[in-house]
Amino acid sequence: MPRCLLLSDIHANLTALETALAAAAGRWDRAVCLGDVVGYGPDPNEVIERVVGLGIQTIRGNHDKAGAGIEDAEDFNPIARAALEWTHHQLEGENLRWLHDLPAGPLIQDDMVFVHGAAGDEDEYVFTVDGAARNLREAKAPVTFFGHTHVQGGFLLRDGRVEAFRPAIGPDGHPVRMELDPEARYLINPGSIGQPRDGDPRAAFALIDTEGRAVEFWRVAYDVEAVQKRMDDRGLPEPLALRLAFGR
Repeated sequence: MPRCLLLSDIHANLTALETALAAAAGRWDRAVCLGDVVGYGPDPNEVIERVVGLGIQTIRGNHDKAGAGIEDAEDFNPIARAALEWTHHQLEGENLRWLHDLPAGPLIQDDMVFVHGAAGDEDEYVFTVDGAARNLREAKAPVTFFGHTHVQGGFLLRDGRVEAFRPAIGPDGHPVRMELDPEARYLINPGSIGQPRDGDPRAAFALIDTEGRAVEFWRVAYDVEAVQKRMDDRGLPEPLALRLAFGR
């Protein structure tokens, strides 16, 4: 796969997804989604149909499991649980079956691993250097791509030391390219398409250049107000709509 579009945490936000796809048009040969296609947002059926239509290879996230009814939503906070209950009732037959049948990670291709949370636990949040260090040392490949935290960036292990990194993408949205050191090991998060939580409300994704051994981090602004209006019209919790404007 010479050039791969990497998406994660779309969270039923069709406007953000379409904006990201438009920005990446013509730049990828295939695509992978790291899970959480649904949850929070107002467009679960539309997003699933778009992902399926594009043939995006997808692994499941925790919101996908709860939205499909594989697991209950008791462990989610009340606002997320309310959105998941709404999502489950909105999903149409084929879309519900597709969500239910999503495979768990890890997905292993070439010398890369794709997971939702972590290779050993699909629901693990990798936020800290300590958590990253354990996952990096146990990794089955030099590069692991993960989602779940909604924070673009990641961690690298080099010369026995683990460091966190965050791409600095300016207001102009010019992507940041990171060359991969063959002597290092990486955990890389493309960020969230539909529900960023790193202080930047722009939709986040990445492009993997497998031949050039590099990753490009992208941010694109989308019509947040249009999504907020749909959320309000469909009775989704107001805090979930408000937070879109702040990327928190």
